[in-house]
Amino acid sequence: MSIKEISNNPTLAGQVRLIEDIVYSAADGEAQKMSILAPWTQRYKDLPQAKRPLLVFVQGSSWTTPTLGEKIPQLVQFVHAGYIVATVQHRSALDGHAFPAFLQDVKTAIRYLRAHAAEYQIDPDRVGIWGTSSGANAALLTALTPNDPRYETADYADQSDAVDAVISCFAPTDVADTFAFSKNVPGSDAMQFCLFGTDPTKWPAIKREMSPLYQVKDNQQYPPFLLMHGDADKTVPYHEMEDMYHELEKHHVAVEAYRVRGAVHERDFWSQQIYDIAREFLDRNVK
Repeated sequence: MSIKEISNNPTLAGQVRLIEDIVYSAADGEAQKMSILAPWTQRYKDLPQAKRPLLVFVQGSSWTTPTLGEKIPQLVQFVHAGYIVATVQHRSALDGHAFPAFLQDVKTAIRYLRAHAAEYQIDPDRVGIWGTSSGANAALLTALTPNDPRYETADYADQSDAVDAVISCFAPTDVADTFAFSKNVPGSDAMQFCLFGTDPTKWPAIKREMSPLYQVKDNQQYPPFLLMHGDADKTVPYHEMEDMYHELEKHHVAVEAYRVRGAVHERDFWSQQIYDIAREFLDRNVK
């Protein structure tokens, strides 16, 4: 049998690089990390490099530390579609980091990525954010509070944390309603003390501030929103997505929403159709 031949791949087309354990912050003495998915060409400075739009992904974690690798196999397709993808961690409420620590961290991660845009061939003027569950809560709050001094840290203070588009999957948009809905879930009461502090009389105000539903203001410029939620969700009630959709519409904010029939929280929510909808939305609004 003859030896077969195939051509080489001098441009490294289709090859994706995973850059792990990038420390973007050391708030409270704890290293917060991210992973970046980028074209493999970035390993070789003699190859042509082109700036790409950035997609920041925040995995749901019930406001504990997100698992960086949870969605990486699915997110690779967005690198093939022309994006740089960064998945980010944040401080855990269970470790004593109450709200707004997680939000401060996500915003710091965005500023870090803008500050290091040249290193990772990121176009800092094209940034989208995508979150799931508690990560979607963070993504929505990030989009609704651009460069808000309440949530700024000293890290990369010369950079913006604003985004150009936001994708939210099964987000808690009304935090008080979410905790009331899941009051029988083990650990729910303890998490409230971790997130909102030891004085329950202060909780209503904090829950409202942490609820994207109540952060939409008149006469503000907001990026476009894509909301998706399963109508059989037993963790975050589906109606919270509808409420958020109508609130954004009421304020004349560009918003699209998808009801995923029969889907629960995570699990059977995911399909290639979800990723295709997300990519098409990002292509229109970021890319």
